[in-house]
Amino acid sequence: QVQRSYADAACGYGFRIDACPPHDPQKKGIVESGVKYLKGNFLPLKTFRDLTDLNAQAKRWVVEEAGVRRHGTTGEAPLVRFELERALLLPLPAVAPDLGVWSQATLHRDCHIQFDRAFYSAPWSLIGKRLWLKSSDGMVSIYDEHRAVAAHGRASRPGERRTVRDHLPPEAQTFFAHDRAWCIEQAARVGPACAELVEHLLSDRIAERLRAAQGVLRLAKPYTAARLEAACARALAHGSPFYRTVKTILVGGHDLRAAETIAPLPAPHSGRFARDAASLFAAPESVH
Repeated sequence: QVQRSYADAACGYGFRIDACPPHDPQKKGIVESGVKYLKGNFLPLKTFRDLTDLNAQAKRWVVEEAGVRRHGTTGEAPLVRFELERALLLPLPAVAPDLGVWSQATLHRDCHIQFDRAFYSAPWSLIGKRLWLKSSDGMVSIYDEHRAVAAHGRASRPGERRTVRDHLPPEAQTFFAHDRAWCIEQAARVGPACAELVEHLLSDRIAERLRAAQGVLRLAKPYTAARLEAACARALAHGSPFYRTVKTILVGGHDLRAAETIAPLPAPHSGRFARDAASLFAAPESVH
């Protein structure tokens, strides 16, 4: 089985991989002896400033030493034999193929796959499946076996999330589409009482009540917008602008009743045994 990065190289440079038979070391000896010759003849005692210097020294070694020696198998200098093969070789591609690095990871329940400390989305139908990732300097592509399922620009910092909304389950797509601006717009279409109640929910500085606002607006479907507006007005009149209150009013049909006058709370009154601070902390009278 061909390793994926090597297969990309074969496709990009236009060559075919002719694998040696397994469990047959005699078929590999001649090929591997060239590696041994390189390690023993070129590399010892050499130092390189950078990749450019390495390439320059390697080319000089091939032209002046390795390429002009008498080869033990062919009996000819390798550069002489190379001239026979040159006409059959294909030119290098104008743009080097982007080979990338392949790896595998499992798609999490949140429809994201983790790679190099960043997160990339893939279709929710593949949750729990082990997928292939091909990463390059600028892209991360995700494959289900050999079928491409997602492609993202490479994340620039750890923890960054690259998400395509269509990759999420339908209910998650609906939730993110119905954001705060959408809730305010839809509430205004229902009526002023609904708009006031939804704005109250979204302005809570302690708790996030976006789901509650979405829930209030969903009540218009089974109960109609007119009843929802009446229920919101009743909830506001009772000083309870919450989703549970609105739903209770609609379920009980209280929005269909005539409007009630909400009596104000009684003002606090002085109790029978209440005492002011002066009398409470006054010095006790002397007893005769």
